[in-house]
Amino acid sequence: MAGPKQNKPSFFSTLQAKYAMSYLVIFAVVLVLLNTYPVLASQELLVTSKRDSLKSQAAVMGSALMELETLSADQVAKVMNMLDSMGLDRILVTDPAGLVLYDSTQNPQQEQEESGEEVQTQEGYQYALFQEVVSALWGNDVFYSRYENSKLISTAASPIMYRGVIIGAIYVLEVDEAQGTLLLNLQQNLRSISLVIAAVTLVMSAFFSKMLTARIAALLRAIRIVGEGEYGHRLQPVGRDELAQLAEEFNHLTDRLQTTEEVRRRFVSDASHELKTPLASIRLLSDSILQTEHMDPEMVRDFVNDIGMEAERLTRITEHLLTLTRLDSLPEGQTEPVDLGQVTHRVLSMLTPVAEAAGVSFEENLKPDCIVRGTGDEMYQISYNLVENAIKYNYPGGKVFVSVYPDGDQILLEVGDTGIGIPEEDLPKVFNRFYRVDKARSRAAGGTGLGLSIVRDTVRRHGGWVTARPRHPEGSIFTAGFPRYTPRQEDGEEGRP
Repeated sequence: MAGPKQNKPSFFSTLQAKYAMSYLVIFAVVLVLLNTYPVLASQELLVTSKRDSLKSQAAVMGSALMELETLSADQVAKVMNMLDSMGLDRILVTDPAGLVLYDSTQNPQQEQEESGEEVQTQEGYQYALFQEVVSALWGNDVFYSRYENSKLISTAASPIMYRGVIIGAIYVLEVDEAQGTLLLNLQQNLRSISLVIAAVTLVMSAFFSKMLTARIAALLRAIRIVGEGEYGHRLQPVGRDELAQLAEEFNHLTDRLQTTEEVRRRFVSDASHELKTPLASIRLLSDSILQTEHMDPEMVRDFVNDIGMEAERLTRITEHLLTLTRLDSLPEGQTEPVDLGQVTHRVLSMLTPVAEAAGVSFEENLKPDCIVRGTGDEMYQISYNLVENAIKYNYPGGKVFVSVYPDGDQILLEVGDTGIGIPEEDLPKVFNRFYRVDKARSRAAGGTGLGLSIVRDTVRRHGGWVTARPRHPEGSIFTAGFPRYTPRQEDGEEGRP
């Protein structure tokens, strides 16, 4: 049987591509963090260090200048010449109006262009009108830093106080190429590492996604093969992960499917054979009547009687098949406490005329209060089929022994006989559908080969079990066991299906 045509999905819609893309997205996020956080953290660390250093240097210079009551160019120059420049690229001192009193640079115009400062000249005087100095003249300590052209450019400004009055401002500038180069090298190294990691990630994501999806693809192929009717196909589990467990469950499922298919085929074959036999007899008898002229009325009567018997046999087979189908498909119905001993007593009363006609007698041992949970009709059917079989396959003058008794937490129904018995090798098969030990005698007795199958399936529906064993010196014993019902279970099980 050919399965439905499978449309091959595009690569990007496959599970392998999705796994690979998920790995790449995760590593891409990691790489972005790797290229941003260390650089930002390092830059923040350098800026903090520069801020502390420049503010400290500006404070030292401001402390030296605050000893002057008023600031003048000559006095400021004397004080600043006494101090070390401390490695700063520019030092600027202004009065309260922003007039430049001291500038450490030899080429102010060049330094102004590098730092982006705005210094205005008016009537021979220079005024520092940029942000840091203005803010410092308002009494604020100011610090700014930026990374530009592989350089770390830092500025700081502080007010110069004399007895609580602002008498000027000091401004310092530092251009650190070494620290800027360090940050640039860090970025380049991280970029190189990221490229290597990206290449390795690409290869590994392709490898692992392929390895993972290969097992899923194998499972998909196996499902398609089984879907086409090859129930013998099996997977080889690899490892102990969820996919290996899935492969094992798949093998268990195919085992059950194969068993079910074999049972179905055997059932169809047996059923068709069993139905074909009475139909062939009916056709043969009816053709004989139609094709024979001037047939003796008595012979016609016998033929019609045989046709009726075959029709009854066909009816029994059909009813039993319907019963088995109902047991296979219907959910368990509403149950109630049932006295199995009383049900079996009614069965024996019903079958007494049948037993007397066959020359068979009953010996019963029905204990009281043998309560099980089930339905009266199904318990009756179980007892009826077992006792009827014991009568059918018995000898004239034989006996049928029927017992119902408690055994621990179970109630046992035991039916024995002195009949033809069952060979040891046939005992495991007697509950199979259409199985007969003696086919000729079974047909003569009106058996369909389905009664014991109905017994087994009905017993299992009620949580029980059934077995068959030889009875010595002759005959067979069938035993069905059910969970024993006790009144204290009523609260927990009342209304339970």
